[in-house]
Amino acid sequence: MNRLKVLTNGLIRENPVLVLILGTCPSLAVSTQASNAIGMGLAATVVLLCSNVAISALRKIIPDNVRIPCYIVLIAGFVTVVQMLVKAYAPAIDEQLGIFLPLIVVNCIILGRAEMFANKNTVFASALDGIGMGLGFTLALLAMASIREVFGSGTWFGLAVPGLAGHKVSILVLAPGGFFVYGVLIALVNKLTKGKAGKNAEQGCAGCPAAAACGRLGAADEAKEREA
Repeated sequence: MNRLKVLTNGLIRENPVLVLILGTCPSLAVSTQASNAIGMGLAATVVLLCSNVAISALRKIIPDNVRIPCYIVLIAGFVTVVQMLVKAYAPAIDEQLGIFLPLIVVNCIILGRAEMFANKNTVFASALDGIGMGLGFTLALLAMASIREVFGSGTWFGLAVPGLAGHKVSILVLAPGGFFVYGVLIALVNKLTKGKAGKNAEQGCAGCPAAAACGRLGAADEAKEREA
């Protein structure tokens, strides 16, 4: 496996937010300010890295029929540690992120990478995947937040942007503006990659991290997953 490809997949080709369309709720909720986007992105990256490494290391001893609950327990442990560190050393970020910080536990990006990558690959490759996907998540959040904060609030990282303070487009910091910016960025990535981004990602039930839990994974998809 090409290690550089694993590391860079999450940046554009399989960006979790703009290509795989995962983690939409926190992406829209915290992307009103660039500082919040950085905080959420870094927290998620740390959890992704730690959970991928732990799940990859334990993949041969975790019973297959209870692997999803086991993943959630491991992820919840790492999220708790990260939340405690943020509360201790960055209380302002903790206050701004609010409930979305502990909700990293059920972020489909984390669980999706655990099921689709860490469960099938080595510890080192899983660590690279966690870093790459985390950076892709962070960059997508930062791009969304920068547009919404600059044009919606006239600031960037809380600093006033000359010439924009009196010409704010306030709707950009509201939910409709968030969906608009999100759609524009998805279209931009699709245009830049000529529609090739995400082509190699798993599709249908086989690509869903909850497929095993909901029972919709067919026999053919299951056989394909075993071969992979």
